[in-house]
Amino acid sequence: MFYRLIRGIVAFALRLFYRVEVVRQTEDLSGPVMFVGNHPNSLIDPALVFVITDRQVTFLAREPLFRVPVMGWLLRGLDALPVYRKQDHPGLMEKNEGTLDTAANALASSRAITIFPEGKSHSAPQLSEIKTGCARIALKVAKLGKALRVIPIGLTYEQKHRFKSRVHIEVGQGLLVEAVGTLTPEAEQEWVRSLTDRVDEAMRSVTLNLENWEDLGLIETADQLFALRNGYREKDSDRLRLFSKGASLMRNEQPDRFDDLKEDILSFRARLELLNAAPGDLNVKYRGRQVTTFVLRNIGALLLGFPLFALGVVLYAAPFMMLRTLAMVAPVSRDRVATLKLVSALIMVPAWWTLLTIAGWALGGMVGLLVALIGALPLALFTRYFLERRRAAINDAMAFFRIGNRSSLRQHLLFHGERLQEEIQTLVGEIKPRLDDANG
Repeated sequence: MFYRLIRGIVAFALRLFYRVEVVRQTEDLSGPVMFVGNHPNSLIDPALVFVITDRQVTFLAREPLFRVPVMGWLLRGLDALPVYRKQDHPGLMEKNEGTLDTAANALASSRAITIFPEGKSHSAPQLSEIKTGCARIALKVAKLGKALRVIPIGLTYEQKHRFKSRVHIEVGQGLLVEAVGTLTPEAEQEWVRSLTDRVDEAMRSVTLNLENWEDLGLIETADQLFALRNGYREKDSDRLRLFSKGASLMRNEQPDRFDDLKEDILSFRARLELLNAAPGDLNVKYRGRQVTTFVLRNIGALLLGFPLFALGVVLYAAPFMMLRTLAMVAPVSRDRVATLKLVSALIMVPAWWTLLTIAGWALGGMVGLLVALIGALPLALFTRYFLERRRAAINDAMAFFRIGNRSSLRQHLLFHGERLQEEIQTLVGEIKPRLDDANG
């Protein structure tokens, strides 16, 4: 009951904080399963497991978190298992064997666990070295005569510390780990090493592994232009990974050509960003009837929704500013900013809701209490929704005024985009066969 309650609250909060995309290469998450994921965003990463499965999952978390007020209570309530890292407790490393045994027994009982094999949260654009903990747990399960699946999870954040930014979750194909008999110590070491390598490869198959973060904008824009030219769907994680690998190959083999193309693509992207537009906006045809409908619809929304929005702004301005200030002044690393924001909001929202309910009772008696109790949270959600929709409408309007009715600018950008499409198409023809051979 406690797990389901926490899972529901956290999954709901995450979908409010991020625009969550989930791509599944496998739908079957039943039986003994070990989820392994990359770790770019502190406690947000394990929390996103709540989004991809409703089954109960046992988490492995670093031991110091169990001593943090509230957080420790939550972890114990979720039956999480402590991991003793050398940098935290050099003298307590032997306790990890008990943790691994408990995790293995959970898997042998057909439960699910989550582990982050990098062993640390970080803001690097590539996977760190994979530790052997996940393979050691799998070996214990296999020696108990049980099979399990190791399922890789790739987490790619657009801007991990920003509200309503996109997070892409990819659930990869599971690695089947069969039961084993008696092994010599040398054979066990080789078994663990081999499975660790397989896990590393599986995790790389669901993550981008950029050489630097600037490459994300580069390959996303190149991919968008390529998709537009060929009529493909706009977002495809496999295609984006191929672009990432192609960029790395080109940087190493043809650095001058890569630098020229990179500068050209990022210049095109920067000009579109100044116009608040995307490559696909250049092909949009604006018709009088559509423009009129757009204007009337948004005027109606403003007239009907603005009073409630204004009330929401007045009531929630204080907690919003408090959370924003906390995120700016708190001395936390970049990979923990989103965790700070989300955890603070999970504490602040019910506290503020309680204060509004008390204020409603003080001002309006029982009627005021009921109105505040029932209406406070829906009003907060409406305020956020109204702001997002109006912001999107303003962006659409600005795109029209900056591009839609300025034919010379539009034609110039179209020409620039078409020239880049030609060059990208040529490069794909040169590089893709080599990447296919390497993957084959």
